Amino acid sequence: MESSSKILIVDDEPDIRNILNILLCADGFTVLEAANGKQALEVLQKNASIDLILLDIMMPEMDGVTACQEIRKYSMAPILFLTAKSQETDKMSAYHSGGDDYLTKPFSQAELLLKVKSLLRRYQVYRGKHELEAFTNAGVVSLDGRSVYKDGQTVEVTEKEAEIIRYLLEHRGTPVSVESIYEDVWQEKYLPSSTNTVMVHILNLRKKLELDPANPTLIRTVWGKGYQID
Repeated sequence: MESSSKILIVDDEPDIRNILNILLCADGFTVLEAANGKQALEVLQKNASIDLILLDIMMPEMDGVTACQEIRKYSMAPILFLTAKSQETDKMSAYHSGGDDYLTKPFSQAELLLKVKSLLRRYQVYRGKHELEAFTNAGVVSLDGRSVYKDGQTVEVTEKEAEIIRYLLEHRGTPVSVESIYEDVWQEKYLPSSTNTVMVHILNLRKKLELDPANPTLIRTVWGKGYQID
């Protein structure tokens, strides 16, 4: 299932695109390329079936963060940022823009393929999952595959945001810790810095689902325990 997936590489360095192309094609993926964010948008407009986007941040004409924001207006394909920018603020900007995961250059071949296959597997599996639903004081929220609905209206979310909703709905009525959310959704060991990653995604979800994100009634904070959907 994964090896037939179509991946878009967006990087202004031809050598990096070439290396990634060879690596991914050798693993059975179909690969498209773009040299910057502007070209990436043009490629996506012609290829709606792209399953995953590998996106650099520092590029001419349109940087990766801006490109991610534009892509999210019409595509929910998982976006994995590949970049030399390793500061926590850079990661937060990437996640705020709608990115699903982040890998700092240089990285190993095994690490890249692990991230790529994990994102693709979750993207494809959750598209076929049965619906999860909760009736809350803030209205009805549900997840069907990777589509999130609020009171019957589709809400555009990223893959990671959909997975967080899934996890909260599966544990509805019970507060879940930031650590458990991170390790289930990102499939990585929790570190202190992981807290910011989860908080950014929760903030983005509240902006999309809450009537008043500053006073959330859907995704509640349970102090000392984590987050909860009733």
